[in-house]
Amino acid sequence: MAKVDISLDAELVVEVMVLAGIGSPQDAIEAVVRDYVARGHRTEARTEPRDRSLREIDGRPQEPQG
Repeated sequence: MAKVDISLDAELVVEVMVLAGIGSPQDAIEAVVRDYVARGHRTEARTEPRDRSLREIDGRPQEPQG
């Protein structure tokens, strides 16, 4: 797996470590990013059926008006 090195504000990282109860800065930030990605997938799973039904309605041919 490829790795990425980034710089973050130390106070921000410490706050994440305290809130998450994780002792390693690397692990704390990785946990936050994984949670963010998982939340995005859950949101997609909840909204996808509704979006699909809206596309089906919008995709139907409309009768001429006027």
